[in-house]
Amino acid sequence: MGLYQELKDRGLIAQTTNEEEISTLIDRGEAKFYIGFDCTADSLTAGHFMALTLMKRLQMGGNKPVALIGGGTTMIGDPSGRTDMRKMLTREDIEHNAECFKRQMEKFIEFGDDKAIMVNNADWLLNLNYVELLREVGACFSVNNMLRAECYKQRMEKGLSFLEFNYMIMQSYDFYYLSEHYGCNLQFGGDDQWSNMLGGTELIRKKTGRDANAMTITLLTDSQGKKMGKTAGNAVWLDPNKTSPYDFFQYWRNVDDSDVIKCMKLLTFLSLDEIAQYEKLEGSEINKAKEVLAFELTKMVHGEEEATKALEAARAVFAAGGVSGDMPTTTLTDADFTDGKILVSDMLVRAGLAPSKGEAKRIISGGGVLVNDVKAEGFTASVDASQFGGDGVIVKKGKKTFHRFVKE
Repeated sequence: MGLYQELKDRGLIAQTTNEEEISTLIDRGEAKFYIGFDCTADSLTAGHFMALTLMKRLQMGGNKPVALIGGGTTMIGDPSGRTDMRKMLTREDIEHNAECFKRQMEKFIEFGDDKAIMVNNADWLLNLNYVELLREVGACFSVNNMLRAECYKQRMEKGLSFLEFNYMIMQSYDFYYLSEHYGCNLQFGGDDQWSNMLGGTELIRKKTGRDANAMTITLLTDSQGKKMGKTAGNAVWLDPNKTSPYDFFQYWRNVDDSDVIKCMKLLTFLSLDEIAQYEKLEGSEINKAKEVLAFELTKMVHGEEEATKALEAARAVFAAGGVSGDMPTTTLTDADFTDGKILVSDMLVRAGLAPSKGEAKRIISGGGVLVNDVKAEGFTASVDASQFGGDGVIVKKGKKTFHRFVKE
């Protein structure tokens, strides 16, 4: 079986401009492809995970990845899938985020001579002369076609700014520039990027007469169609300082039964034959597949040692009375207490188990929080400072999220 067919069998491919040409390039190891990553935060997320693993799969097949850091396009902000305009970041923030992205990507992709390269579109986009750009590429874009693009539809309802309207032109120019200077013949991206990617293939055709191809990959969604990679209102980060290896493990360990095999196919490097064996599991046996999924993904992001620790910690927590030293832990100080007490809602926010105090109170009022196996009652539920001795205080949110609190 060729690599392209394996990508199809795993459910990775959503749309292609020319399937025959793309499959030939990939199977022969002749694709020089790029995927763009806008620097909107100081860490990549679980939402980027599938793009990173796809790059690795293709590199293993002899193809050449170009990781594009969006230092320039982040200055504008991608309107795709948005109902509001993205927060404007400073150049300093964007440059910092770009450096963080680079360090994380190096865990997945092998960079070096004749392997993979990393480029930043700030190097060419920020030096463009506006009038010259209009003359060079403006005539290649139809405003009528742009307004029909899927990536603008949601923003059109509340008002699409002219700033965001330029995003398609910038992303298209990236493909044109990479084609001219780096020999890129293929662009990959999420399925919500299809309109922007077609803009790039069309710009290359009009400017050079050459064909270029694009392929979108399936968005990582759960069985309800919601994007995966968020928990308690927050993103699941690849940075261990933002999402601990244990919490990262637990996120994948707790996916819905109906999503576990799909995630195995899309994200892990387990063979399809091995995954087919896990697909036969039923009932509580599915938990075995969930552990394998969580372990494999945590190993890729944080290393085998951290994955093993997370696995052992999760098993200890779920054992009767188990308390593990590797359980996520938050250290409280005297400043966190008022009159020798701390509100449970404040503890949830402090540990990132809830995005806001209002949401924490909602979770508590729904009966979803246990403190040392006792249900927290009411908005004013609190814990005395004297309770934080020994192993500390264990808070359980929902059925599967455990967090330990200790006091200095």
